[in-house]
Amino acid sequence: MPNDMKARRKPNIRISHSDHARLSALASTVAARNPEASDELFAELERARIVADGSISAGTVQMGSTVTFKPDTGEPKTVTLVFPGDADISEGKVSILTPIGTALIGLSPGQSIMWTARDGRRHELSVLAVNQPAREGDAADQCAPAPSSVVAAHVAPANLGPARG
Repeated sequence: MPNDMKARRKPNIRISHSDHARLSALASTVAARNPEASDELFAELERARIVADGSISAGTVQMGSTVTFKPDTGEPKTVTLVFPGDADISEGKVSILTPIGTALIGLSPGQSIMWTARDGRRHELSVLAVNQPAREGDAADQCAPAPSSVVAAHVAPANLGPARG
């Protein structure tokens, strides 16, 4: 059956060594209370090609990446892939332990993947764009004023003089 969605091969994915280690530990930690999420995450980690942290392409979905994808159910969506404690759907922060979060890890623009929602329905999504958060020392960090200078700029001059009395 060539049209059977289950027979479709998953795309090749890459995961950095540090993301792989942290996600493996997370999957182990949640295995008892959320075995389905744990199993799905372990399955993705097992099929991933693990690469050195500095060797992973900026266009690859990693933890902390902001991803724009087109689901088979409608308009493109943009989310940031985060650890469970940072998830907040109202801010577009999707946990790696959600079915869609697990599906996104390691993908690059142009790749598509089939994934199963919690209700058991199969869906497909296609990655359109991936953006990485600014890392310490990146140009974006160097252009931004240091936090201490921002605070100092907001201190009223009257508070800087000697005490009167």
